[in-house]
Amino acid sequence: MYEGKFPHKRYKLTLDFLNTHIPTSSKILDLGVANPFTKIMQNNGYTVENTNGEDLDHDTSSVTTTDAETITAFEIFEHLVSPYTVLKDIKAKKLMASVPLKLWFASAYRSKTDDRDRHFHEFEDWQFDWLLEKAGWKIIARKKWTNPTKKIGFRPILRWFTPRYYIVYAERVS
Repeated sequence: MYEGKFPHKRYKLTLDFLNTHIPTSSKILDLGVANPFTKIMQNNGYTVENTNGEDLDHDTSSVTTTDAETITAFEIFEHLVSPYTVLKDIKAKKLMASVPLKLWFASAYRSKTDDRDRHFHEFEDWQFDWLLEKAGWKIIARKKWTNPTKKIGFRPILRWFTPRYYIVYAERVS
C-alpha cells in the first residue's frame, strides 16, 4: 500500500485519511508547489496537479479555473493572510485540508532562514471549522494527531500528548 519509507508520521496518516475519503479516480489540485507528498499521492494512484507557487492571497485563479474534483491543501492555509478568500473561491466540490494546531506552549512557526516560510495563523480546531463553514464548506470527517520529538524537555514531553495536526474532509454546500 505504501511505497518506500515515509519521512514523517503525518504523511502516512494523511495518506490514510485521503484514501478513506477520496477515490483514486478523483482528479486533485494540490495547493502549493510539488513536494514529497505530491509524489506519494501519485505513487498511490492519484492524478495530482500542483499550483505554481503563486501568492494565493493575491491570485486565486488556480482554484477558480481548475477542472479538478478535489482540492487538497496540506499545511498551506496557515501561511496565508486570508485563507477565507481561497476557500470561498474554490470551485471544486471536495476539499481535504490539514493545518498545524496552535500550541499553548509554543509560539507560531517562523523560519530563521526563509522569510516566506512562516505561519500567519496557527488554528485551534474550532477556528478552522468555523472558517470552513463560513466559506461554504460542510465538514464530513476530521482527525487530529500528535507530533512527538526525540528531544528532552518539558515541551517535547507535551508534544507526545498534545495534538499538533488537524485534517478535515469537507464538501461544498454553497
